[in-house]
Amino acid sequence: MLATLVIGLREGLEAALIVGMIAAFLRRNGISLKPMWLGVGAAALLSALVGVILEVVSAALPQQQQEAMETIIGAVAVVIVTFMILWMSKNSRSMKSTLEAHAGSALKGGSVVALAGMAFLAVLREGIETAVFMVAAFQSSLSPLAAGTGAVLGLGIASGIGFLLFRGAIKLNLAKFFKATGVFLVFVAAGLVMKSLRTAHEAGWVNVGQDLTVSLGWLAPNGSARAAILTGVFGIPSDPRLVEILGWALYLIPMLAFILWPSTRRPSSAALPRVQFIAAGALGAAALALVIAAPLAVPSAPLAESSTPATSSSSQAQLSLRLVSSDASAAAAAGLQAASVSTNSAKTLIVTGADGSESSYPLTSHGTESHAGRTASVFTAEAASTSATEPSSLTVKALAEINGGRMPVGISASNNPGPFAAAWTHKGSITLWLVQDSIIDAVNTQGATLTLSGGGLSNPRTVTVSGQDGWAVPEEHVTAAVSELNNFESASSENVLWSRYLPAVFALAALALVAAGRRNRRQLLVTAPSP
Repeated sequence: MLATLVIGLREGLEAALIVGMIAAFLRRNGISLKPMWLGVGAAALLSALVGVILEVVSAALPQQQQEAMETIIGAVAVVIVTFMILWMSKNSRSMKSTLEAHAGSALKGGSVVALAGMAFLAVLREGIETAVFMVAAFQSSLSPLAAGTGAVLGLGIASGIGFLLFRGAIKLNLAKFFKATGVFLVFVAAGLVMKSLRTAHEAGWVNVGQDLTVSLGWLAPNGSARAAILTGVFGIPSDPRLVEILGWALYLIPMLAFILWPSTRRPSSAALPRVQFIAAGALGAAALALVIAAPLAVPSAPLAESSTPATSSSSQAQLSLRLVSSDASAAAAAGLQAASVSTNSAKTLIVTGADGSESSYPLTSHGTESHAGRTASVFTAEAASTSATEPSSLTVKALAEINGGRMPVGISASNNPGPFAAAWTHKGSITLWLVQDSIIDAVNTQGATLTLSGGGLSNPRTVTVSGQDGWAVPEEHVTAAVSELNNFESASSENVLWSRYLPAVFALAALALVAAGRRNRRQLLVTAPSP
């Protein structure tokens, strides 16, 4: 309510002052005020219609598009309040003479339409500014009813003050009034910057700088009066994100400095261009420093090791896995980095055993799936069909060890003393999960079926030997790899804020200062007395 009351009061008083100045000039010249009131009424209705249309259109959109619409309205409102403060500080002293000059021109032309049009345009600008700013404040408010009440009260008070000023019943120090309300509106606009960055994230536009900075729940508990002031008036959420804090500070500090800087310490007209060029140089240097230094804070790429550990299911032997792309050797020969190798190239898994022997498995892609909390590319391979190290003859003791310490069902040591002739058949597959062409997890589900004959058996018997040749990446390695990858991606994503977006803001501000400095220097040359 407080925010909309001050908005309505300030904007309404500006409009009332404009109307009062035009009315006083027309009355002094004995001209009817009816054309002026027609223009004022039309502007007020059109401004209200703009606000209603913005609110209706925003409410009719789907959720994500509503967030996008709120972002645009909030950004426009911030631009409007910034322009309003800057314009008022520069033109408040000459506003009366400028309006009287325009009214005098319309009066000389004898055009009633010109008088109505002048009042219409003067009030319409203030009205549309108020409408957009009010809509943004309504969307940030915790209570639309309270916000609406504050807006009506503000406009009503402004109309009353404007009427009393016109009648000469009161005197108001307008410079102090606009300075005080300007400071308040800067805080409100800074809150709108935070709100716009939050809705931009919810709309999918801003995904950097989303780290939680500080929790303000202790300062403004939900439902408390302090929460209503902090969030409802100043637009500061209880869980501000990094990019929101940056946006808030980058807007608030320069604007407060502009409003509150003592006039006695402001640079003279002759020195202003030089100050602007120095400030532009400092911002440019800061932007360049961030571009160079910020990437240095990003940790090295994860999963950079050449091999991934795996453990055999049967003997707990340590194996190592590595991935080879068919284009890798060609890329190395050409002097290219691994990143230049196409991610769509054929891939082969190399498994190195504990004894140093290597086996290769061509991989087949099967799209992506969620694995270990990540979206990973899935590849499979057929496991080897035979193994030369497996014995062709088994004793009773060896058979029991293969079967987990007990004899298979239907075979007894007393009736079937062995040894048995063994024929092995291998079945199973290898599955890999890759992120950024690096292995985060892999498993070999390969098992074997053993056909036994002889050793006292009347007929051949088939026994399943689970996990005989299987292996898997240890769970702790998968967890560590995913955590390392998440930390790297988070750091890389956040670094974009410091190495790209913030330098871009500084560079744009520097260019704006250079343009302003050149314009002010040209004005000095034009107004300088000729020798």
